[in-house]
Amino acid sequence: MIKYIWYTILVFAALVLQITLLPAFVADPFQPNLLIIFIVYMGLRESVGWGVAAYFLGLVHDSFSGLYLGLNGFSYLIIFLVLRTVADRLFTDRRSLMILGVFAATIGNALLNLLLLALFSAAEGIYETLLQSLVPQGLVNALVASVVFTFSPLARTGDIR
Repeated sequence: MIKYIWYTILVFAALVLQITLLPAFVADPFQPNLLIIFIVYMGLRESVGWGVAAYFLGLVHDSFSGLYLGLNGFSYLIIFLVLRTVADRLFTDRRSLMILGVFAATIGNALLNLLLLALFSAAEGIYETLLQSLVPQGLVNALVASVVFTFSPLARTGDIR
């Protein structure tokens, strides 16, 4: 039960930082996506049942981002499921794997969003912004993930008790 309370507090803090504070102080391609860091953590450490939470976190991100509702929800769910299958085969208590997972998840999220927009949308001009900010966003997310997973008690113990 305490784990659910900690996760709720962490997601709420990440949402407040990502939606209100970071856009005021950091330029657009260099704003970290804190929710994708949490999705990677859940994908590598939690069970498949948390996929519903990953989907709803994507829907929450969509409701604040202004893009199409369900775009990040579907992307976060796919990323979670891919990371969950990787976690079944690897030792996932390494910080380097978490950081690499955050970089790969950021790139994968952008490519999934690009694919979904190409399939289901007639929006033009969004492709250039996605492709231009692909590598800087991945590097910023990896940098923030390295800081989070280095100083967080989550990464050291592997579980919230």
